[in-house]
Amino acid sequence: MTTVNLTVNGKSMVQECPANTTLVTLLREQLELTGTHVGCDTSQCGACTVHVDGRAVKACTMLAVQAEGADVVTIEGIGSADALHPMQTAFKQCHGLQCGFCTPGMIMSAIDLVSRGEASDEASIRAGLEGNICRCTGYHNIVKAVTSAAAELKKTGE
Repeated sequence: MTTVNLTVNGKSMVQECPANTTLVTLLREQLELTGTHVGCDTSQCGACTVHVDGRAVKACTMLAVQAEGADVVTIEGIGSADALHPMQTAFKQCHGLQCGFCTPGMIMSAIDLVSRGEASDEASIRAGLEGNICRCTGYHNIVKAVTSAAAELKKTGE
């Protein structure tokens, strides 16, 4: 067993896990943060995307021990039912989700894309979200949602 010290959604914690435990397994099975989904286990679909030290990463191919000392934010850490994150609001308003399986990873990737200033137009948003697969929406409304949220986040300075 290995000890991992990390901060998850603002809470410092120490977790024991086998050395080969992936970050997504630690989040879902030990911390019961099931908003982060496992779709492929090979970094192809993006459903497992979380933020580690402010950057979007695919948690299915990152070992938990690699998050030692890191600040991890999951979909549960960006908003609440009473106060959605602007990206969550935009996905809701623009109908950027259907079945919802890819949505948490898509939202986490989109937030990172906007924070890096790489959501300036439709082409850059589509390119930035290439690593996230959605089998339902056709991406049009996802792009609309990211565009909407980017404008809102720019106004509020988030």
